[in-house]
Amino acid sequence: MIRRLAESVIQDLTEQFPAILILGPRQCGKTTLAKYFLKGEYFDLEKPSDQQIFFDDIEFVLRRFNTPVIFDEAQILPKLFSVLRSLIDEKRHDYGKYFLLGSVNPLLMKHISESLAGRVGIIELTPFLFQESQELQLDLPAFWLKGGFPDAVREKNEERWSRWHENYLRTFIERDIPRQGIKISPIQMRRLMGMIAHQHGCLFNASEFGRSLGLSYHTVNDYLDILEGHYLIRRLPPYYPNIKKRLVKSPKIYIRDTGVLHYLLGVANERSLLESPKRGNSWEGLLIEQIIALEQLKNTGTQFYFYRTYAGAEIDLIIDRGQERIGYEFKCSVSAGKKDWMNLEGGLKEGIIDKGCLVYFGERNYPVAEGITIMPATEALRITH
Repeated sequence: MIRRLAESVIQDLTEQFPAILILGPRQCGKTTLAKYFLKGEYFDLEKPSDQQIFFDDIEFVLRRFNTPVIFDEAQILPKLFSVLRSLIDEKRHDYGKYFLLGSVNPLLMKHISESLAGRVGIIELTPFLFQESQELQLDLPAFWLKGGFPDAVREKNEERWSRWHENYLRTFIERDIPRQGIKISPIQMRRLMGMIAHQHGCLFNASEFGRSLGLSYHTVNDYLDILEGHYLIRRLPPYYPNIKKRLVKSPKIYIRDTGVLHYLLGVANERSLLESPKRGNSWEGLLIEQIIALEQLKNTGTQFYFYRTYAGAEIDLIIDRGQERIGYEFKCSVSAGKKDWMNLEGGLKEGIIDKGCLVYFGERNYPVAEGITIMPATEALRITH
C-alpha cells in the first residue's frame, strides 16, 4: 500500500483539532487512506446500510463510540454536522475523534462554516504526487502522461487507461452532479470540459466560452464553480501589485490532473504527448499542481498566482508566503538559456518576487543569476525542496 505524504499532516491535525476534514476529488485515495492508515470505526455514507445506522438518532449512535469515527462522503448526511458540534463542545480537547471525508467542497464547506468552524482541521488530499508514485517505479514522463489517480496511473494498457477516464467523467457528469440537485445538460458539461482542456494553461474568458456553448457568461462561471468544487479544474488568479503597468487580470484555467487532461485531448501514449501542440501547457499544469500540493503540505496560508503584463512578460507561478514570494518558470526541455529566466530577473528587479526558480526537464541544478536557480523537475517535485 502506497503511503501518502499527507499522513504526517493529518497526524498533526489529530493533535490539535477534535475533527479532521479530508477533502479531495473522487478516486484520489481518501477511502484507502481511511481504511488502512487511520484508526477508528469506518462508515461509508454512500452505502445504504452504513447510512441507516445514523438515520434515526445520530447523537445516540455517536455516543456509543469510544474510538475515533470516520465518515466517508460526509456531505451526504447534512444533519451530522450540528450533532458533531454539540458533542465536540462537550469535550473540546478530545482531539482526533472524528474524521470527515468528502469530495464536494462547496457542500462540505457550507456545513463546516455553519456548524464546525474552529473545531475542525482541514487538509486536501490530491491524487498521487510524483514523489508518492515512485513506489510504482514510474519515471516522470510516464507519470505526466497518466496522471495521478491511483487506479489510472497503475494501468499499463492504453485502452484500459482510456476506459477508466471515460467512466470517471461519465460518473461525475451523469451521477455526481444530478445528485446535488443541479440541472445541467450532460452534453454541455462534456463540451465545456473539452473546451477547458484545449484552453488549458491559457487565460480564461467566460464570455467567449458562453458564446461557443450558447450560454451566458454567468452560467459558464456557475459551471466552472461546480468543476472547481469537485477538484477537477483550477482557476489560477493573477498577481497584480500596485505598480504602473498594465497587467492581465483574468485567471488562467487548468485541468488539475494531467491524466484527465490528456484523455480529453486524445493523448494516450508518450509519443503522442511529445508531439502534441499542448505539450508545453500540459507540462506547466503538471508542475503547478504538484508544487502547489507540496507547498500546502509544508505551509499554511500560502497563496498562489501567476503574473503577466500586457507587454507579454510572464511568471508562470508565484508562491506568496506573506513574507516571501517565489517565482517559478517552467520549461519543457532538457536545456535552458538566458531568455528562459529573463522574466524572473525582471520580477526580481521590480520587487514582484524575492527569488526565482526555472524548472526544466534536465538533470543539473545550478544558479544562473543572483536569486535565480535552474532546477530539474524531479528535484522540484519532492517534499524536501
